[in-house]
This record gives sequence, structure tokens and C-alpha cells, in this order.
Amino acid sequence: MYPSDFYNDCKYCENCCQYVSYLQSMDQSYCVQCGEAVRLFSNDDWESFNASLKERRPKGGRPRKVRQEDGAVEKGEAGDPADDQDKESA
Repeated sequence: MYPSDFYNDCKYCENCCQYVSYLQSMDQSYCVQCGEAVRLFSNDDWESFNASLKERRPKGGRPRKVRQEDGAVEKGEAGDPADDQDKESA
């Protein structure tokens, strides 16, 4: 990412309906032309920005577990009471 350039940096002013230079305060940024609060993007640009992000996101999530058809737990897996009894008797 490039360092910000104060003289060329712009944000969108809804009152002026264009990208303008702005003054940055601790909480908000303000338009230098009309003094209204500014935003990073216009509504149209925000929607296209979000759409482009969704296209680049990976589609899948965590893979599903492979289960047996009868739903039984194989011996030696977690939750098998026979394993707990063997450990106690040893």
C-alpha cells in the first residue's frame, strides 16, 4: 500500500456530490468546501467495492466430516466407553 498523499487524498461529500479534499479531526473528516462530514466512498462506489470483494472471497468453508452410513462410532474414536474401561483397569 502506498503512503497517503495529503494533497491528492479525497473523500466523498454528500452535500457537494463529489470527491473533495477534507480536514481530518479525531472522530470525523469534514469537507473543505462546505464543512459537512465526508465518507470514504459514494453509495455507488461502495456497492461496487463490496461486489468486487465478494468475487475474490473463497467460496467454501470448513470441509464436512465423513460419517459412516449407520452413524456408529468406530472403536478407538473419542467417546467410546470401552476405551475408558480399558484405561481404568490398567
